[in-house]
Amino acid sequence: MDIDKLMNSGQIYDPTEERFTKRQAECLEILYDFNQTRPSESEKRQLLLQQLFAEIGSNCYIEPPLRANWGCHTHMGNNVYVNFNLTLVDDADVFIGDHTMIGPNVTIATANHPLEPALREKALQYNTPVHIGKNVWIGAGAILLPGVHIGDHSIIGAGSIVTKDIPSMVVAVGNPCRILKQIDK
Repeated sequence: MDIDKLMNSGQIYDPTEERFTKRQAECLEILYDFNQTRPSESEKRQLLLQQLFAEIGSNCYIEPPLRANWGCHTHMGNNVYVNFNLTLVDDADVFIGDHTMIGPNVTIATANHPLEPALREKALQYNTPVHIGKNVWIGAGAILLPGVHIGDHSIIGAGSIVTKDIPSMVVAVGNPCRILKQIDK
């Protein structure tokens, strides 16, 4: 099976196989170059992000440093703003919708490890994609766990840990993240 399909399938696999580590190393080289850019090198940053991500829309801004397991599994819409220290544990696809804002020190994780100790000892894993809708605001220090969906126009409060899906048009906060209120138009 193609490695991208396998990584997005939810099946357990061995990420230490050479076919994974070789491709991941290529992605990490691009990420390293992005993180070494000077503030005045905005065009170079955009070119590197186009090489790194599966998709990146127009008018996106990502403040270095950016951390990613891969980078090439991230799909970013138009007009996305990302503050410094975004961590993408993007072993499966991460989808970020148009006009989304992500605060500093946010983690978006797709990787899981088996509950069975013998499988964890072998460093096996499985992944579940994360979907972030359009016009979402994710506050500083939030953590999004594997498989969550955040609906359009919602706000995730700073420091929240999102363990379950969050619907559209709500403010959600806390650990675990819960709906605080609806957003009225």
